[in-house]
Amino acid sequence: MNLKKEYKKMINSFKYAIEGFISSFKTERNMKNHILAMICVIILGIIYKLSVKEWMICIISISMVISAELFNTAIETVVDMISPEKNEKAKLAKDISAAAVLTLAVGAMIIGAIIFIPKIME
Repeated sequence: MNLKKEYKKMINSFKYAIEGFISSFKTERNMKNHILAMICVIILGIIYKLSVKEWMICIISISMVISAELFNTAIETVVDMISPEKNEKAKLAKDISAAAVLTLAVGAMIIGAIIFIPKIME
């Protein structure tokens, strides 16, 4: 096994992942919204001095929503590539992947409300 070659493959995989993230951020309005929400949560977390447990819950929630948005973007891209014309099955696949993101985003908002509303009301 060539360590230099393996190291280069690993670096490239990180590079491609970052390129994918940047591409999604540039092209997807919802990704921009999720990143903005993340920034707001981080700012509020600092202001209200979240506990380690609260930070972990917020980080997991944020990571899940952003990951779901990335999966949704990938699914939509593949569906558009395979079926560029109108197709009910293609629409269904895209709608279901969008619903998965929405489900996680609503869950994350509920978690945020549970964590932040009592702190804000103090």
